[in-house]
Amino acid sequence: MTARHGGDTAIAEIRRHGVETMFTLSGGHVFPLYDGAIGATGGRTGTVPGTDACPRILDVRHEQTAVFAAEATARLTRRTGLAVLTAGPGVTNGISGVTTAHFNGSPVVVLGGRAPLGRWGAGALQELDQPPLLAPVTKLAMTAGGPDTLAADIARAFATAAAPHRGPVFLDVHMDHLFGPAGPARTGALPDPPERPADPERLARVAGLLKAARRPVLVLGSDVWMDGAEEAARAFAEELRLPVVANGQGRGILPAGHELLVTRARGAAFGQADLVIVAGTPLDFRLGYGAFGDGTAKVVHLADAPSQLVPHLRPAGSAAGDLSLLFTDLTAACVKAGVAPGTYGDWRETLRDATYAAIAGDIDLLASGADPIHPLRIYGELSKVLDDDAVLIGDGGDFVSYAGKYVEPRRPGRWLDPGPYGCLGTGLGYAIAARLAHPAAQVVLLLGDGAAGLSLMDADTLVRHGLPVVMVVGNNGSWGLEKHPMRMLYGYDVAAELGPHRRYDEVVKALGGAGELVTRPDEIGPALRRAFDSGVPYLVNVATDPGISYPRKTTGV
Repeated sequence: MTARHGGDTAIAEIRRHGVETMFTLSGGHVFPLYDGAIGATGGRTGTVPGTDACPRILDVRHEQTAVFAAEATARLTRRTGLAVLTAGPGVTNGISGVTTAHFNGSPVVVLGGRAPLGRWGAGALQELDQPPLLAPVTKLAMTAGGPDTLAADIARAFATAAAPHRGPVFLDVHMDHLFGPAGPARTGALPDPPERPADPERLARVAGLLKAARRPVLVLGSDVWMDGAEEAARAFAEELRLPVVANGQGRGILPAGHELLVTRARGAAFGQADLVIVAGTPLDFRLGYGAFGDGTAKVVHLADAPSQLVPHLRPAGSAAGDLSLLFTDLTAACVKAGVAPGTYGDWRETLRDATYAAIAGDIDLLASGADPIHPLRIYGELSKVLDDDAVLIGDGGDFVSYAGKYVEPRRPGRWLDPGPYGCLGTGLGYAIAARLAHPAAQVVLLLGDGAAGLSLMDADTLVRHGLPVVMVVGNNGSWGLEKHPMRMLYGYDVAAELGPHRRYDEVVKALGGAGELVTRPDEIGPALRRAFDSGVPYLVNVATDPGISYPRKTTGV
């Protein structure tokens, strides 16, 4: 098809980068991008991704959902996600999603509309200089130079987002450049990424630390998955017989039940370790800022790029590079150094026993018959109906914290939560992306009732686009993550009540899906089975005990 306008040029470049879905909310500033996509699909939207009829246009009800869906696409498929936002409020509505992608290291390109250059400064509709707003939370935020550079600017955006350490890029395009005559398109294959070997001397240093250690622990974080290093990481752990604690999207690299997986014993592991190797995640509040063994344990930090190595402490060892190569080369370095996995045998047994004890200690609560419902009973019932390839998504505070502790994925790349930025409202966007990325798998969205209020209208998007998802709301009628700490601090709480038994299931029904309210523990299992069998977006609204709070040990500060 002959290019007619700037939207055609942009879509040609987007297709060259293999984008299958454009997440968006309709806006006049970006109409040519839709027109270009329709031209590429023979005049039809919503076509099957993975063919010449790409990209699919998937429109949502709030711009934050578009960016969250693009970010989840990146995290699930390890390919750059795309969101298209109209100018002004369309862009500002998406900033929380961009910031979440920034903290998660997710490769996302956000194309924004921009008031026309020919009217710039005259007060055109939604005229706003947007890149300065996005610059602090992106790898690159810029305005396309014009029709002649549009394809190259988009190519730069995609290349920048995908280069480790990955992250979001914002590019806005003047309206008159999109509607105006097309500029030149680019052709040819994308270049291969450069090699990123780790420094052999640094790896030898880490191997020496492992040789001297008696109580080592390996932490696998999200970037291990994002860098495609899950197989190399598992092989390294199994070769060295290292106890493993999974963090973020590192969950599932060692499947539930693996003999080396000691996430349930992380308190003992971190408290008694003499060496902690942290791979693919920052040493932030989730990991006690890197203070293990009462501050006496040595720390090693492994990252996908030098920029990600810990800035606030001096580790005993560190290395950065392609994490697959890093784990493979570190294994070889350990063999050369004479690291003996048998040295850690007693330590492994200690942590394995602690793991089994923690699991055994959960049995009563997971089967609790308490009325009101204990939130753990939901997870006890859910575990009975989950397939091995299920995608699990958490969006909430206390209720979802239980999922992070008690639900262990069986495969890598099947867990999503908001990440260290802790932004609620990710859930529906993540669920949309998960259903597209894994059309045959169970997709389960776990929502706190507070978080549900931030994105539940996008159940309409699930319905309109035929995307069945099982949503489970832990409905305790409050912002539990705030209510209980505030009562502990002040003896009272304020601005934390949501009202009991609110009918979130009726919201989904009104939007064309299905759902039900559950008030007794014996109703949970049958409701979940009905939800999975329904083939439609289905919300199981479980009224839980408002007096129960998650027993957290960190506030994140």
